[in-house]
Amino acid sequence: MTDQPYGNVPLFRDLSADRFEDQEATELESMCMNCHEDGTTRLLLTKIPFFKDVIISSFDCPHCGYKNNEVQPGGAIQDKGIKYTVEIKTEKDMSRQVVKSDSASVVFPELDFEIPANSQKGVFTTIEGLISRAVEGLEQDQPLRRIQHPEMATKIDEFIQKLSSLKPPFTVVLDDPTGNSFIENPVAPAVDPAMTVLTYKRTPELDQQLGIVPSTYEEPSGAAGSNQSNAGDRQDAEQTEGAAVSKDEVLTFQVNCSNCNSPTESRMKVVDIPFFKEIILMSLNCEHCGCKSNEVKSGSGVEPKGKKITLRITDPSDLNRDILKSETCGFRIPELEFEYYMSSDAGKFTTVEGMITSIKENFNLGQPFTSGDSAREDRKRKVNEFTDKLDQILASKMQVTIILDDPAGNSYLQNLYAPEPDPEMTIEEYERTEEQNEELGLNDMRTENY
Repeated sequence: MTDQPYGNVPLFRDLSADRFEDQEATELESMCMNCHEDGTTRLLLTKIPFFKDVIISSFDCPHCGYKNNEVQPGGAIQDKGIKYTVEIKTEKDMSRQVVKSDSASVVFPELDFEIPANSQKGVFTTIEGLISRAVEGLEQDQPLRRIQHPEMATKIDEFIQKLSSLKPPFTVVLDDPTGNSFIENPVAPAVDPAMTVLTYKRTPELDQQLGIVPSTYEEPSGAAGSNQSNAGDRQDAEQTEGAAVSKDEVLTFQVNCSNCNSPTESRMKVVDIPFFKEIILMSLNCEHCGCKSNEVKSGSGVEPKGKKITLRITDPSDLNRDILKSETCGFRIPELEFEYYMSSDAGKFTTVEGMITSIKENFNLGQPFTSGDSAREDRKRKVNEFTDKLDQILASKMQVTIILDDPAGNSYLQNLYAPEPDPEMTIEEYERTEEQNEELGLNDMRTENY
């Protein structure tokens, strides 16, 4: 996100943890689409804990009273889509916070009712708010329907009554192919037993709907000399591949920054981890907007079996163990009832201490919804207790177990006794389920006659 100035005021201000209480929304003068007079648009770039950056905007016209609220993701379209299925069991669950992007659809299976994608603007609301907005949308054209189509209007009135009186228990399914929607976990950092989160690979049809151009190349039919040209291309590819294998060289690629879209450099290096495999470290540092990103990828594809690594932290030296957590790996600390969902974080190559420190940073008390006037006291207390326990682990005052569960088998935890077995660590290999193969995109992969 670029920090382009509007006059002498930056469009998006820094919402750092220690300055959050002093921040104000940026105000812009804009035209009201209802009466065409000048109104005020307020913009706030903020971060939702356990999710990502979002842009909250609101418009208010003092002339006609028109108001509008909207939320947009602060980042690009994600690599995978995401699907939330939540069981609403109590009235308290109706207050779960929801970020719904433009491209997300919402289904209420018990009513056989769906809010289609792109039928509403992105919104930051609650489960109850989703229902209220759906009711408002259905009621909008009812006066005209009662004149032109009275029978249809009567049926819609009956359904509006049913939707308005919807009470728990019921189910909500939110499906967003961009991966930029979110439903709150009220028991975070523990796993929510009432919610399942599924990430999935988009189909070519979904990519086309989102305006994503597939990076495929179709050979021109009937082109003269195409075979010779392809042969030359293959030779060039082989030479490039041979040059890329050097482990002492840092490769540099010209790319566009995912944050501000300015031209910048991405660096890549192949690293060989002893007693494991080769990995690819990738980093980007944009000199235009200051965006930094680090990512690690496996250099050998998906393993035949999944892998589960369990480590008992009993000594301060355990915090210095190297750890490779791939983007497909879940991370758990059973004693704290804490779990990182698969694909909720990018791949990391760090230490156990660095991993726990990173988790603590995600629980920054300066973030909205966990501090300040908008946060509930019970939530602030839970976050405080959790971060205190993380501090105890980092100070070697608390012994816990960490579990890496990677269906792709591409995660690693250093064995201090290698090549001998580590008495504090166990490694289990397991057969993946059909659902895990689907999440990894293996069910659609065809290698026959390749």
